Amino acid sequence: MVTRKEIITKQASKLLEENPNGIRYMQLVKAIKQALPNIPVNTIHETIWNLDQRIPKLVYKPEKGLFRHTKYKNKEITLEEKPEAKGIKEEDFYPSFADYLKNELEEVTKAIPFGGNKFRDKWGTPDVIGIKESKCSDIIQFQPEIVSAEIKLDTSGEALITAFGQACSYKLFNHKVYLVIPKGVSEEDKSRIESLCLIFGIGLILYNSMDPENPEYEIRVRPLKQDPDMFYVNKYLRLIESELFE
Repeated sequence: MVTRKEIITKQASKLLEENPNGIRYMQLVKAIKQALPNIPVNTIHETIWNLDQRIPKLVYKPEKGLFRHTKYKNKEITLEEKPEAKGIKEEDFYPSFADYLKNELEEVTKAIPFGGNKFRDKWGTPDVIGIKESKCSDIIQFQPEIVSAEIKLDTSGEALITAFGQACSYKLFNHKVYLVIPKGVSEEDKSRIESLCLIFGIGLILYNSMDPENPEYEIRVRPLKQDPDMFYVNKYLRLIESELFE
């Protein structure tokens, strides 16, 4: 006679095989409960919490709390359609993020879309850069703060590593830095990037890369303010002085 544990395990394996990017623990519990309504949810919890240990040939954990079928272990898969196929470019999101940075996050008093190779060096140029200055009405005046963002459209692991490295380099001349990546990034890569952003004090924002008109920016990690190297602040801002301070 087939036991409840065997039924649950078989259903879990089936669900994971149908979801190449994997399923998080609570989502998997809910999906199994929906498929097997007559089995108590506590029994499901007791069965799948160590699923990767019980059936390691079928299930593994690429990160904490995420179960994935082993047939996808060496494959990088994202279910999101490639935005490039629709003619969407990274630059399409620069103006809307500049507006988001200024009007929703209120991190800056002015932000400009940038990108390209304006700084003309191997360390790269931010896609959006902004400045926060005191208002005449402020009782306490403060020194200007520089905030930059690196926006990435490509969801591949290599592109995300490059983008993170660029965001780190911007900390040299910024008080705050944001990394902006698509919501369609795999859960494994998203978790790693989030952990790195927390460690390095970089802000993380997710967005809908399929719709430049409605990117639905969503903040995941708040950036930590830090003191940049003023030599590099002056070196780079001198190149865009007329645009940022006009």
